[in-house]
Amino acid sequence: MTIGVLKEPSEETRVSFLPETVIALTKKGITVYVESGAGEKAFHNDEDYVKAGATIKSREEVLQSADILVAIHPFADAVKLTSKILIGVYQPLFNVPLMQQWAKQGLTTFSLDMLPRTTRAQSMDVLSSQANIAGYKAVLLAANSYSRYFPMFMTAAGSIAPAKVLILGAGVAGLQAIATARRLGAVVEVFDTRPAVKEEVMSLGAKFIEVEGAADASKAGGYAVEQSADYQQRQQQRIAESIAKADIVITTAQIPGKKAPILITEEMMQAMRKGSVIIDLAAATGGNTPVTKNNQTVLYKGVHIVGDSNLAATMPSDASKLYGKNLLNFLQLIIDKEGNLNLNWNDDLVKGGCITFNGEVTNERVK
Repeated sequence: MTIGVLKEPSEETRVSFLPETVIALTKKGITVYVESGAGEKAFHNDEDYVKAGATIKSREEVLQSADILVAIHPFADAVKLTSKILIGVYQPLFNVPLMQQWAKQGLTTFSLDMLPRTTRAQSMDVLSSQANIAGYKAVLLAANSYSRYFPMFMTAAGSIAPAKVLILGAGVAGLQAIATARRLGAVVEVFDTRPAVKEEVMSLGAKFIEVEGAADASKAGGYAVEQSADYQQRQQQRIAESIAKADIVITTAQIPGKKAPILITEEMMQAMRKGSVIIDLAAATGGNTPVTKNNQTVLYKGVHIVGDSNLAATMPSDASKLYGKNLLNFLQLIIDKEGNLNLNWNDDLVKGGCITFNGEVTNERVK
């Protein structure tokens, strides 16, 4: 069995495997080919990979000679391939035409962002491992962009009130943002459509904003669901009250396969005081404000809206380490102890993560 590690697009700093993961693979008798320069932005050169037991090859050589290709993002030259296994984070619900094309080519595709969010899948949950970093960096980015202190200060020149932070969404990114903001001394309020997260939010020292009547998300496999128009109206009223008092807002709300919901209207932003900051982690799918632009900072009537859906890439070493561990754990489901491919379709994680196989799109949600 041969696994090929591809270099990511120029804007991506992460890599699927660091040398430490290559060591774990080679111990299982798996041959690892690494595209030259694949790990440089994560601070690992080709020599590091060679010491770990990998073979450095050109991109064309890796594409042609590896049985399994690992790349975080979809890559254009996959159009040249047939009968390969691709594993990454391909957002298939947004990239349906691409998935259909890969199916026609006879490619077997696994997208780790589609794994069922069960207890057994936690060690492979790339969304959580990367969102944890995003939540942490979102607060640091906000603190850097904000024109005032985060903690309370009492000085001879006068007292400084602590920053008021509002976090919309208490998933993995939101919970890490709460913890980080609290460490920096901010007062934190949190909104989430799931009442079940209230206890976690409060245990981190934040106040939970409740809006009754949320749609049941218990059957959505751990993902968010769309809410009714009535609920959305009441939700916006409560958010508007909190936003008017907030200095920092961090938004994380996304729904798989759909445009991110608008949680912060222009009217709400106009009520915020000048110098306030919004960090929008849903920017890649449209953003949680109507003026968000991905990978840009927009100044709207004195409020900075920072759109960045890939904050994990600002910490490429740890992000790659965690992603690689998630991927390694998934590979153990499809490669047996002798290092041979073993696709067990009775395994809910193998079946749930598979998008294309045998010339067809197999994932029901993508269909």
